[in-house]
Parts: sequence; structure tokens; C-alpha cells
Amino acid sequence: MKPPQNDETDLDSEAARRALDYYLNPNPTRPSTENKIWTLHEGVSGEQAQEHAIALLRCAAATAQETAVHQQGTQRELTFALMHMMDMARALLEHKRTAQTGL
Repeated sequence: MKPPQNDETDLDSEAARRALDYYLNPNPTRPSTENKIWTLHEGVSGEQAQEHAIALLRCAAATAQETAVHQQGTQRELTFALMHMMDMARALLEHKRTAQTGL
């Protein structure tokens, strides 16, 4: 037997879900010039940013290589391709650094 329904006190489940979503799960704000995901500290030079990018690419490529070693087939090939693209990007940055310093 169903309990009696009281229209005055029972909430519509869809309306309740929307209300809870509105307050508990707000839409995330989109990144903008004022609201960035991350930013560089003031005073970081272009050369410092380039060196850091080279180091990040080196670490990412090493991680991809270690991951690929434990994979097989297409997944292994895709991971090695990703590693190769990171190595190419790093080589371009290193080339630019060498050209700037004249070494």
C-alpha cells in the first residue's frame, strides 16, 4: 500500500535535483585573462620559461617511454609517437636556445 501523497509538502524530484545541482554543483568558471588555470610568477624571463619548458618536455618524454615499455601493440606505438613528438618539441626549444646564446 502506498503512503498518501501530500501535494503541498512533497517535492518534485526533478525540481529538487535541479535545486541541489544549482547550489552543490555550480558550473565551473571558464578560464579567462582574469581567471587563469595557472600563471607564471612575475619576473620570470622568457629564457627561464624556455628552460622550464625543456625540462618539462624531457620529463614527459621519459614518462611516455617508461609507459610504452609496459604496453603492447597499437597502444605502445601511440605512446612512442607521443614521446617522439615531445622530443621534437624539446629539440626545437633547445635549438632556439642555442641560436640565442650563440653556442
